[in-house]
Amino acid sequence: MRIGYFLSSEEYTPAQLIEQAKLAQDAGFQGLWISDHYHPWNDEQGQSPFVWSTIGALSQVVSIPITTAVTCPTVRIHPAVVAQAAATSAVLHEGRFVLGVGTGEALNEHITGMRWPVASERLEMLEEAVEVMRELWKGDFVSRRGKHYEVDQARIYTRPETPPKVYVSAFGPKAIEVAARIGDGYISVMPDGDLVKRFREAGGGDKPVQGGFKGCWAPTEEQGVRTAHRLWANAGVPGELSQVLPSPRHFEQASSLVTPEMIKESIVCGPDPAGHAAQLKAYEEAGFDEVYVANIGPDYAEMIDLYRREFL
Repeated sequence: MRIGYFLSSEEYTPAQLIEQAKLAQDAGFQGLWISDHYHPWNDEQGQSPFVWSTIGALSQVVSIPITTAVTCPTVRIHPAVVAQAAATSAVLHEGRFVLGVGTGEALNEHITGMRWPVASERLEMLEEAVEVMRELWKGDFVSRRGKHYEVDQARIYTRPETPPKVYVSAFGPKAIEVAARIGDGYISVMPDGDLVKRFREAGGGDKPVQGGFKGCWAPTEEQGVRTAHRLWANAGVPGELSQVLPSPRHFEQASSLVTPEMIKESIVCGPDPAGHAAQLKAYEEAGFDEVYVANIGPDYAEMIDLYRREFL
């Protein structure tokens, strides 16, 4: 199983993300994830740089593969524009760029005033968006009028030799069926072997499966729990709330129900590598091909060094 590093756009400045990427590559991490957000989950996280600018900058300082985890190409940005951004990113990264996509969250996508669709419609929009992007990556002029998207005489001139791979994030049964049918790979943030099995049996076959989790390095477990609870209590918000709450302040309200004890149970905190070893083992046993770890808080250099010493 390959081990990569997850760059959290919600929490760090562009300069910090670039620093982490360089440290991760030097430590031996084999790839990068980067989140694509318009808003952070809460004001304590405090950042949200435009992912495509960061990806361009990263192309000048690292040579390991990078995947968006994940981009929503349906509401906030038209898929024809995402197709251009992904093509340019693939050129800059010399083919080492993967476009990870998903159905998104209202937190990021509602900002233009468009209606936030129900889950089934979002999934339908995602499938059509991937069709639009792949058609544009062929290099011809594209004009089409679909159910959700219209494209009028569009052509992408700057393209990689091979179109970007598209990995699809999915959780429920219908979404996994779509991911298996249209994706070049599968993305999940749960070490659930049943999800991986369902993806492979639904047509995913031996396509790559990527997973990810968060940790919080700190001098002590208690300090790590405090930091993780302050910055990422939203990780404990249950069910579909993460897809439908529209702003950071709503996540802050929902996160008030998440206790430090709940965070301690779900996020590896402190300097001990044992918790990270257990998480890595869980993903490996669930059948993941790649797993990406993110750090919470200011001590990302220490987290990266822990992985360099213990796992890479």
